[in-house]
Amino acid sequence: MTKSRGKQLVICVDNEGYEVSLEKRKIYVSLRDPAAEKLDMLRIVDESGEDYLYPKTFFREIALPLAVKRAVLAA
Repeated sequence: MTKSRGKQLVICVDNEGYEVSLEKRKIYVSLRDPAAEKLDMLRIVDESGEDYLYPKTFFREIALPLAVKRAVLAA
């Protein structure tokens, strides 16, 4: 199992009500959370390394080349 398994890169497309916490057009790491997904939420990791639930509609999954994804997750 790789360190990045269960992590997805997403981009914020809406932050209504969460303007202080989320930045539009910013890339975030989303952690796999089946319970949150059932509620149409995503578990998002912020700059402090903490994770919080946000509406799934606020984000879009992005696909990057593997080398770029590894670099982003390592940063």
